[in-house]
Amino acid sequence: MSTPNIQIYSTPTCGFCKQAKEFLADNNVPFVDYNVAADAEKRNELVEKSGQMGVPVIDVDGQILIGYDRATLAKLVGIEA
Repeated sequence: MSTPNIQIYSTPTCGFCKQAKEFLADNNVPFVDYNVAADAEKRNELVEKSGQMGVPVIDVDGQILIGYDRATLAKLVGIEA
């Protein structure tokens, strides 16, 4: 199975963002993290993808997950929950 392309749009103070990133890291799933508090370009990308400003927004191969739902994220990245 190929590794999915995962992008997380987050802020440093977001607890759910931290949980999502820890979950992926604990399962050795690579991802790219964008701090939308500091990066206006990525913040605009976040709004384009999700239609809102809340974080985290997780893009798994083009499938957008708004918020942190462990079971859904596990399914999207191919982890047995």
